[in-house]
Amino acid sequence: MKNKIVSIYLYNTLTRKKELFKPLRDGHVSMYHCGPTVYDFAHIGNMRSYIFADTLRRVFEYGGYNIKQVINITDVGHLISNEDEGVDRVEEAARLKKQSTHEIVEYYSKAFFADLKRLNIKTKETIFPEASKHITEQVALLAELERRKFTYRTNDGIYFDTSKIPTYGALGNIHAKNLKEGARVKWNPEKKHITDFALWKFSNPHESESNLHKYVLMKRQQEWDSPWGRGFPGWHLECSAMSMIYLGETIDIHTGGVDHIPVHHTNEIAQSEAATGKPFVNYWLHNEFIIVDGQKMAKSSGNFITINDIIKKGFNPLSYRYWLLQGHYRTPLNFTWEALQGAENALSKLYEHYFELSHEKGKIENTYEADFIKAVSDDLDFPKAIAIMWRLVKDEQVDNRDKKETLFAFDAVLGIGISAVRATEIQEKILLLIKKREMARKQGDWKEADSIREEVRKHGFDIKDTPQGPRTLPVF
Repeated sequence: MKNKIVSIYLYNTLTRKKELFKPLRDGHVSMYHCGPTVYDFAHIGNMRSYIFADTLRRVFEYGGYNIKQVINITDVGHLISNEDEGVDRVEEAARLKKQSTHEIVEYYSKAFFADLKRLNIKTKETIFPEASKHITEQVALLAELERRKFTYRTNDGIYFDTSKIPTYGALGNIHAKNLKEGARVKWNPEKKHITDFALWKFSNPHESESNLHKYVLMKRQQEWDSPWGRGFPGWHLECSAMSMIYLGETIDIHTGGVDHIPVHHTNEIAQSEAATGKPFVNYWLHNEFIIVDGQKMAKSSGNFITINDIIKKGFNPLSYRYWLLQGHYRTPLNFTWEALQGAENALSKLYEHYFELSHEKGKIENTYEADFIKAVSDDLDFPKAIAIMWRLVKDEQVDNRDKKETLFAFDAVLGIGISAVRATEIQEKILLLIKKREMARKQGDWKEADSIREEVRKHGFDIKDTPQGPRTLPVF
């Protein structure tokens, strides 16, 4: 797979244009992806970010690059309301469920990793650092910012002075002087400027009229000693520290949802570059929202759908991945169950074609591969790549052996599960079992049909009965 892709173009949020990717080190890519706050299940809007990150990784791998990838786990410091006000999300979840923060973090982290597996998102060699296990490094980063005189103290914590960064807000084209109170953050009278943000929050700030809020102050389960007082790190500080620990002071790529642009990622840039004097990230990439009934999917709106919900509705999680690939990552997508059904039908039909192709080994069809590479290396144009894949499927001029080999190669980038067939080497057996099960169903032998279905599941595939016939997809 070496040197398959010569040039990759990516849309850089910072410059607001598509740019040729030039790595810091030839043949290597460093990537940081904002991970989940593990106080609840991730919804499918959240999971779009990780499918996007996975496809980005796969494109680079197909191009022969070595990847160093970090997805953080936020288990402390992410506050309800905004980044400076309210209670910690994990602490609040523990209080409501009458559990320890450790139990909450462990339970929802496990659920997150299960979702990654179901969506065929690569995790091998990916680093998943937890914020609470890197407090020493965060304290050191804050101390460096203090030494460089970018901080000041308030009644409730240590804050970053954004006025000392002339380019503050460049990522989101934000001009602090045009911001009004409440437009971006809740106003704290002790802040020097409306965009200043907390680097360290004190566990039990002295209550005063200036910082009273609707949340009840409680004894925290997660708090640490520091030179400034007992407390916990700010959400933004965590990401900067963990990125520097594992990837260095300057990295190639940082990704996340578009909602991170105006605050979280803007603040990451400010504190990181203030601490090092170097560019923090060369390429910022952001995926758009998933919309339901005209609204962004969010836990606070109560309109969120999880991967478990998709499974309970009888859908294969890979159908959701396929549905996302039909739209560009920078385009908002409107989720409907009908759209997901259409994606599952198409994906299952693809498998039917693949199962029936020659079992003999072929070679990759160069013209189709060149078109496919051109699409995915143009800012990850997966809608075009999917169209190219289907054009290949329907092309009767391509030898079936070569067609099969080319589809297998495409799946190294798409991640829609075709590689599972080659891995298990049971293509013929699955096809025979599906046909045998259909005969049993037509004869009314439901016991035999169920038995065959269980046998297929043992091989990592599931059969779903539809009015159009059986649909078969892999299960990860």
